[in-house]
Amino acid sequence: MSIVELIVVALMMIATVFIVATVFALWRSPDNLTRINVMGATTCVALPLLIIAATIHEFSTQSFDPIELLRAIGAILGLWIVVSVGSFYMGRSVWGITVTDLRRGAAEQKPK
Repeated sequence: MSIVELIVVALMMIATVFIVATVFALWRSPDNLTRINVMGATTCVALPLLIIAATIHEFSTQSFDPIELLRAIGAILGLWIVVSVGSFYMGRSVWGITVTDLRRGAAEQKPK
C-alpha cells in the first residue's frame, strides 16, 4: 500500500470510530434532545472526513482536478450548513414540545 492509501484508510477508520461512538451514545441517550446533540460528531466530523478521504483517493488515482476539489469543498460546506440549520430546528421543536409537556403536566398537578 502506498502512503496515500494509508492516509485514506486512516481517515476512513477515524470516521468509522466517530460513527460507532455516535451509535452507542444514541442508544444510551436519556431523551430526544440529547440524541439530536449527540449526532454532532457524525455529521460535523465523520462525514467531512469521508469526503476528504474520497477526494484524496480520487486525486491519487487520477490527475489533480480543481473542479473536483471545489466540489469536495462545496460538499463539506453544504453539509455543515444544512446540518447546523437542521439541528437547530429539530432542537427547537423538541425543546418546544418538552417545555409544553412540562407546563401541561405542572398545570394538571396543581390542586384546585
